[in-house]
Amino acid sequence: MVADDASVGFLHPMPAGEAAAFWRAIADGIAARDILLWAVEDGGGPIGTIQLHPAGKPNGAHRAEVAKLMVHPRARGRGLAKQLMATVEQAARDLGRRLLVLDTVEGGVADSLYRRLGWTEAGKIPDFALKSGGGSEATVVFFKQI
Repeated sequence: MVADDASVGFLHPMPAGEAAAFWRAIADGIAARDILLWAVEDGGGPIGTIQLHPAGKPNGAHRAEVAKLMVHPRARGRGLAKQLMATVEQAARDLGRRLLVLDTVEGGVADSLYRRLGWTEAGKIPDFALKSGGGSEATVVFFKQI
C-alpha cells in the first residue's frame, strides 16, 4: 500500500525495519489499552485493518481518533472499508465515545468514502504530508458525532 502512495504515514521506499517498528509500537499501545485494532484476513493473509485511539485526557473522555484504515488492493470494492468503519464506530459507542475524528489525504479514495459515510469536513491543512515522489499534499480533517 505504501508503494501505491497510500497516505498511511510512510514514504516509499521504506527503510528496512520501519514497518516492523511501527507495528511493535502499535502492539505496545494495544497492550497499554491506548489503541484498539481490528484486522481482517482471508486465505492469502491480512486484507484490512483499522484502529481506534480513545483520547486519554480527562477532557477527551467523550472522543476518539480513527486511524490507519487500510484495505489491501486485492480486497477493494467488496465493502470492507465500510464494514471496518461500522465496527470502529460501534466500538467507540460501546466505550461511551460520542465524537470521532480522523484525517486523510485530500481528494483520495478515503476522502470520498468518509463523506459517503456521513463524516463532516472540519477543514483542510495544506502541505501536511510529504509524498514519495516529492512535493506534499493537503489533509482533510473530518469528525462524526455518533
